[in-house]
Amino acid sequence: MIGPVMIGPSSSHTAGVVRIARVAIRILGGIPEDAIITFYNSFAKTYEGHGSDRAILGGLMDFKTDDVRIKNAIEIAKEQGVHYSFKSIGNSSVHHPNTIKLNLKKEEKSIEVLGESLGGGIINIEEVDGFVANFSAQHHTLIIKADDISGAIAFISSVIAQEKINIATMSVSRKGKHDLACHVIEMDSGISEITRQYLTSLPWIQELIYIPDIDL
Repeated sequence: MIGPVMIGPSSSHTAGVVRIARVAIRILGGIPEDAIITFYNSFAKTYEGHGSDRAILGGLMDFKTDDVRIKNAIEIAKEQGVHYSFKSIGNSSVHHPNTIKLNLKKEEKSIEVLGESLGGGIINIEEVDGFVANFSAQHHTLIIKADDISGAIAFISSVIAQEKINIATMSVSRKGKHDLACHVIEMDSGISEITRQYLTSLPWIQELIYIPDIDL
């Protein structure tokens, strides 16, 4: 496998970890002030030796996979005032071998992101704030938290279609019937700011997060 250009030693333990973190800070809306980082299974046993601790902190500071600063990310995080703690859970049968949970806080906003590093720098964002997400961040991605109302999926899809954007994948999970729902939409091209503003203005849409197709 030809992997990504990266700071090593491992595409799954470093490059994938960086990318999970860089997705998470886009969901958060910036570099976190506080971070609780939980490594599961294989990661829990090897995160120090394989540099996953430096990789996750580098990603949380928006370093790309080939940024040489990753090697000194622990020291840089302390200099920049990023407060963090590491936890490890070595035997979780319900999680992928290379799983990370990020609990991040910036000002008044807090998020929880569960990500999997699948090898070769490829990732899967399994959950966002307890909602099933399952997106790769290889496409332009919308995350929309909205009231669970009739016709919501069709309406959002029709608005996106007005821009002649092709939807690659779409999934919806919800807390319960007529409760909060989370729409995760991966698109082949970007969506305009005016359309995002329009969707955000709708009273039944609680939050919209846009992750563009960037080099994560």
